[in-house]
Amino acid sequence: MAKIISKPTLIEAAGNKPKIIEEFFGLVNSRTSDISIAKMTSPEGWVEPGQTPEFEEYTIVLKGALQVKTKNEEYKVSAGEAILIEGNEWVQYSSPFAGGAEYIAVCLPAFSPNSVHRDE
Repeated sequence: MAKIISKPTLIEAAGNKPKIIEEFFGLVNSRTSDISIAKMTSPEGWVEPGQTPEFEEYTIVLKGALQVKTKNEEYKVSAGEAILIEGNEWVQYSSPFAGGAEYIAVCLPAFSPNSVHRDE
């Protein structure tokens, strides 16, 4: 069975500056709990709170670059590159570089406010 997604749902983002989250598949737009797929557009200088999500997150950077911090490492993920963060690993995403970042995030299982466990 095919399912056409005619448009994404805009989701409010966490962080110090407005970030655009366009969810195509996930709990909100498609009522999908096993996976979420969203396009993110974060402005230069955006930082989100650290988090320890229960889900795996696959991120593909389309434009610009993301900074991804874990407890032990810090990565610059540039356009054309990708990163996988395993579930239950502390992580913090930001876009401190000129022009911000545009990227696709895939979460398995789907992103949920109850399973992301953001720092307070």
